Amino acid sequence: MKSRLCIGLALLLLASATPVQGQLGAWDLGIEYPGDNEDMPFNVDKDGRSTIQFFVNNDEFQDIEVEFEYDIPFAGEADGPESETISGGSNETFTLSVSGIDVWNYAADSKGEFTITANLVSRAGLPIGLPGESEEASGWLKIPRIYSMELDVADPVGPMNAGSDVILRVTVTNTGNVQDKVGEVEVADNCPLLTTDNGLDVLMTRDINAGQTTEADLRATASESHPRRNCKIEVTVSSNGAMNSGGSVLADAETTVTVEPPLEEPDDSGDSDDPDNPVEVISSSLPAPGVASVFCALAMALIASNRRR
Repeated sequence: MKSRLCIGLALLLLASATPVQGQLGAWDLGIEYPGDNEDMPFNVDKDGRSTIQFFVNNDEFQDIEVEFEYDIPFAGEADGPESETISGGSNETFTLSVSGIDVWNYAADSKGEFTITANLVSRAGLPIGLPGESEEASGWLKIPRIYSMELDVADPVGPMNAGSDVILRVTVTNTGNVQDKVGEVEVADNCPLLTTDNGLDVLMTRDINAGQTTEADLRATASESHPRRNCKIEVTVSSNGAMNSGGSVLADAETTVTVEPPLEEPDDSGDSDDPDNPVEVISSSLPAPGVASVFCALAMALIASNRRR
């Protein structure tokens, strides 16, 4: 009798366990890829951030609890749930926020793989023994193209005089993460009698690698009638790469040029060219006397002197 009872209980336990055992492992982890294409990367913005949606699908009858682990490339930081309970027969979506990626330290369009791992902790409230169950999903993060420039205009070494010019060194630095060049150059000043040349146009012909600089000279000329004045010169350049991408990136810098009156001519009173002290010059159309004529005149004067004696 006891043996029959034990066999009956064993069969009952086996029957009740069979459908549960048939559901083991019926859960999975997935990522909502851009365009439903797992090869399509998630774009990282200029602030080094990206947002990833992922889900756990539980086809089991029992609730399951999972713990998450994240592996982020480019030294990024992960902010997502540590553990979650997913009800039986449901699908739960979660958000992983990536931040802290210094996009300026990586080449544009670089890709790095991230990984999300879900480890099963319990099923129907019962802990999972070793070796346990886990699911893994991965995707790609992509570094954006960043167009950025810095501009510097060197200050003049001193004032300039009206009627003269000054050379200003202009330096453009590509602070983005992709090769670029100057798209447009604009020079403005607040002195109507000050003119600038087009020496900066050469900047628009040079490719500038990320982190590199290029230089050109700007010549500013003050007219002879320019009054004493401090003239502000402002230079603005735009990124050609940003323009071609439909954006706008500008960099500007300014300097001040002091214009003084023109230099005065030195005052030399003994100079016959001084208009205030003219020297009269009398000219004659007669030919200059020769040497023989001079000797003849002297001889005649000597004879006349002897006769008087």
